[in-house]
Amino acid sequence: MSDTEENPLEETEEYGEIEMQEEDDEEEEYPNFEGLENMQQELKEVNTLAWIESPEEEEEEEEGEEEGREFGEEAEAEDGEEGEVEIREEEEEDRKGKEEGEEEGEGEERVEEHEEEEAGKGEEVVEGLGKEAVKDQALEADEEASETQEESTVEPEEITTSMISLERFMQTDSQTVLSETSLTMTWSFGWNSTLPVYYIRENQRVLLYASGHTGVIYNVLKNNQHHLQGHPNIISCLCISEDRRWVATADKGPDCLIIIWDSFTGIPVHTIFDSCPEDNGIRAMAITRDAKYLATISDAEIQKVCIWKWTLAAETPACTLDLPKEYGFQNYLIFNPTNNKELVSNSKTQAIYYTWYPEGGILAHSAPVLTEKTFNKLVGKFSQSVFHLNLTQILSATMEGKLVVWDIYRPPPSASSSMGFPHIKPCKLVHLQKEGITVLTTVDSYIVTGDIRGNIKFYDHTLSIVNWYSHFKLSCIRSLSFSKTPAAPPAENTNYPPDCTLKSDHFVVRNFIIGTSDASVYHLTVDGTKLEKLFVEPRDAICAISCHPYQPLIAIGSFCGIIKVWDYEQKKYLFSRVFEKGLGVQSLTYNPEGALLGAGFTEGTVYIFDAMSLESAISEPFRYSRSSVTHISFSHDSQYMATADVSFTVAVYVVRVKHGQRVWEYLARLRSHRKSIRSVLFGVHLDSNEPRLLSLGRDRLLIEYNLLKSYKDHLAVLDIHRTDQGSYPTCMVWYPPLTKELFLLICNSGYKVKLFNSATKMCRKTLLGPVYGSPIEQIQILPVKSTLELQKRYMVFINRDKVGLQILPVDGNPHKTSALICHPNGVASMALSYDGCYAFTAGGQDRSVVQWEINLSALEAAVSLGGEDLTPFYGLVSGGREGKFYRELEDYFYYSQLRSQGIDTMETRKVSEHICLSELPFVMRAIGFYPSEGKIEDMFNEIRFSEYVDTGKLIDKINLPDFFKVYLNHRPPFGNTMSGIQQSFDILGFTNSKGEKAIRREDFLNLLQTKGEHMTEEEMTDCFATLFGLNPEGWKSEPAASSVKGSEICLEEELPDEITAEIFTTEILGLTVSQDSRQDPRIIEAEQSF
Repeated sequence: MSDTEENPLEETEEYGEIEMQEEDDEEEEYPNFEGLENMQQELKEVNTLAWIESPEEEEEEEEGEEEGREFGEEAEAEDGEEGEVEIREEEEEDRKGKEEGEEEGEGEERVEEHEEEEAGKGEEVVEGLGKEAVKDQALEADEEASETQEESTVEPEEITTSMISLERFMQTDSQTVLSETSLTMTWSFGWNSTLPVYYIRENQRVLLYASGHTGVIYNVLKNNQHHLQGHPNIISCLCISEDRRWVATADKGPDCLIIIWDSFTGIPVHTIFDSCPEDNGIRAMAITRDAKYLATISDAEIQKVCIWKWTLAAETPACTLDLPKEYGFQNYLIFNPTNNKELVSNSKTQAIYYTWYPEGGILAHSAPVLTEKTFNKLVGKFSQSVFHLNLTQILSATMEGKLVVWDIYRPPPSASSSMGFPHIKPCKLVHLQKEGITVLTTVDSYIVTGDIRGNIKFYDHTLSIVNWYSHFKLSCIRSLSFSKTPAAPPAENTNYPPDCTLKSDHFVVRNFIIGTSDASVYHLTVDGTKLEKLFVEPRDAICAISCHPYQPLIAIGSFCGIIKVWDYEQKKYLFSRVFEKGLGVQSLTYNPEGALLGAGFTEGTVYIFDAMSLESAISEPFRYSRSSVTHISFSHDSQYMATADVSFTVAVYVVRVKHGQRVWEYLARLRSHRKSIRSVLFGVHLDSNEPRLLSLGRDRLLIEYNLLKSYKDHLAVLDIHRTDQGSYPTCMVWYPPLTKELFLLICNSGYKVKLFNSATKMCRKTLLGPVYGSPIEQIQILPVKSTLELQKRYMVFINRDKVGLQILPVDGNPHKTSALICHPNGVASMALSYDGCYAFTAGGQDRSVVQWEINLSALEAAVSLGGEDLTPFYGLVSGGREGKFYRELEDYFYYSQLRSQGIDTMETRKVSEHICLSELPFVMRAIGFYPSEGKIEDMFNEIRFSEYVDTGKLIDKINLPDFFKVYLNHRPPFGNTMSGIQQSFDILGFTNSKGEKAIRREDFLNLLQTKGEHMTEEEMTDCFATLFGLNPEGWKSEPAASSVKGSEICLEEELPDEITAEIFTTEILGLTVSQDSRQDPRIIEAEQSF
């Protein structure tokens, strides 16, 4: 490799000038960037990003050596002879490096030749860049560096740690992920306007911002994105080094991370996993000018300030400091640009100055208290702080438009320790402007402010105003980021504005990016004062998205009252409509023809728009709902539209023909549910092709309406069915016609997927659904591109924070599903493209919509690896096929044959592979699953009618493989839990003298006989006889055995006066509670395991 390839930190026009500061008084080890850079260069061919490549940059790379010489000439002009000596020394070191690296270069050439032979085989290329090869290369580079430099570098162990950290995330490259996962992020709509947007590179307008839990590097001119994925929670803060190369991101929440990225390649170079043991996350973060150190402030009640030597791959901070509560929540942090050992942070009420002493691991701080008496004036709440250009003062901006000036008192180096640490004192209060200051920063020789009125002002070091921009009429300024490239000096062809000084000199400053509170991003070209709007995104929650039925269009609605339509293939914004304040978009749906777009709003209004212009298709919006419209749906022929709101009401609208025109009219509404409505779904009557309407509520009711018999202000109900007992339904959809029987697919909170006959509403199958931390919230069937794909269908689903894909038919096979985190704070909605290539998820409060490319082959590969027949199901039980649980299940299954034929019979036994259905509940209970009578009836129906559509016959027996599947699909996915039983006692019981929830014995017996699937007195006494060991053969387990009569059992003597959840579980039911049941609430039957 050439010199420029060996060291990516060499100056080029493409990557810009990178200066690594060296301090004479510093005795620490220098950061080792070489190992990381060599590794990134090795990966460059695989991980080259589209946003880096351009014809201009290729020319810049070819002229790299000339630019290096030009850089030397500039340094010579500035530093004279001293600079010339330094350049000569660098050239001599480069020549030595070349001579010593000849063998390495030959080896690299061989590797490059091998990679050329393997071109087109992405997986083998990545494998060729494996850990051992990369580690060896990094160690060789480290050995050569140690021979040519007197300063000590990072130890080999530290380099290895850094390599492993990089390898852990190497697979995040978009091409690699695409080939290995079924869902790949391809675009992110929206950004978190509470965080800054950074200007990375000017020649192509490359920006950095956060969207949900993803960092986005956006190339404005090429209109493409590269995603920095890896955070499990919403990104809470981010910062970037002065040279724009190193990006640090952090999040808040469980398993929070700090990740440092190389912005030129998009690769994570280091990850800090245990930054916050309490999982509070990071509230503020800053990086030094030379990118050597990172400082963080946690989000805990007792905030902790940490400084990290991330370039040494350190997993623990170099020093820490706990801040008292009195300081308030520190939410802004910055390093002194000329001294890595000084920092300043502020909360709304307190500014803190820090001094770091690396040799002792001490972080001293000074936090003088300001009161109204300090300056005899109102100070206001702090927003941001910076070090003054003179480096002897600190400036803190307030929301009253004022600046607090702090003097820094630094003891001289020769002073004794009794002089104390450096500290700050309030010097003066400057009333800088009327508007509250939201942004305070410095650039070149200017101090820059942004305020709540959208003004941007530039001051000199004396705080005299030099220039300002107030005529753009922007909203509140949230961030200002200046280009790394210095502004060109004034010339004949430039048009810099004059400043406001008496001399009226040209106002020359770098171009910069502006981020505002209304989620708008602008680029200001100072030469000519050209303001360009780069993009505007929703500034409030996004809960409504819908894809066009036959065009690559997606409509996105936000609570801020905006609907935007995008071309998701070209990633191009098309048109939008903004509504008056108070009209927040809650739901959106295109009609089947794609001509109309229905919209439900947060205050109950319903609109119908023209899909291509967003002009209203009705004379006046419908205002029949008094609360937020959560669902909106069109019939297949677009003759009806139905909505549901948070008041549990379903409303129907119909098309009438008046004066030769189709007009939408309100038909009727009905408060048909007692709890929130989860789905509103239109279908088709197969015999008449007329539309049918159904609604599903959390009250466990599935209601079908009679549209033909409905009239003005009267919505008729056809039938009502109960879908569940304990769990509640979450969503429903029409199951694709993979069988002769037409089904409704309903998911519930118990992680089950149920298939109901569309005509009789009988539950025909209960299956184990995807289990990814929370139940399914929404489902949609993936559209097909052609009729050839109709027999191979897929389902896309979302739960609380994930999006997933499942192969149909649903059968409980865990390998048929895959899911990944899409919005850690919650998914609000989902939509699918008309061709089935993309899925879209809306993140609600994170104000983002993510586009996912669907890769079905990856999911099919996972299914094939999982095995066939029962192989995938064996892994769902403890020990698998050869485990103790499955062997006991077999024993119980065949024992039931003996029991049904009579234990004491002397007749010849009839051995069979089946058992009759009447034995099924007893075997289920024997292996630790205790279904209710309703669930048993569902099992019976599932087995009885399994072949009825094909053969017309009912099934009255079941074999072992089918029994095993029924058991796995019907049992609770996590077994019986103590928390579930305790919850029941919390509802039904009272608080006894010990502070525990208990049920009195009389009330307990009464509940068993009157509530739920109530028992007769005989059934109850038979149960207790078995539980107390008075029926050795079990309750009704032996047909010929006689059970103990109820009169022989005195329940008052057997049962305590007060029954708690623990007594009920251990003493009455006889179940074994795990020792750690209070932390991990699980009940496991003796010698049984779920």
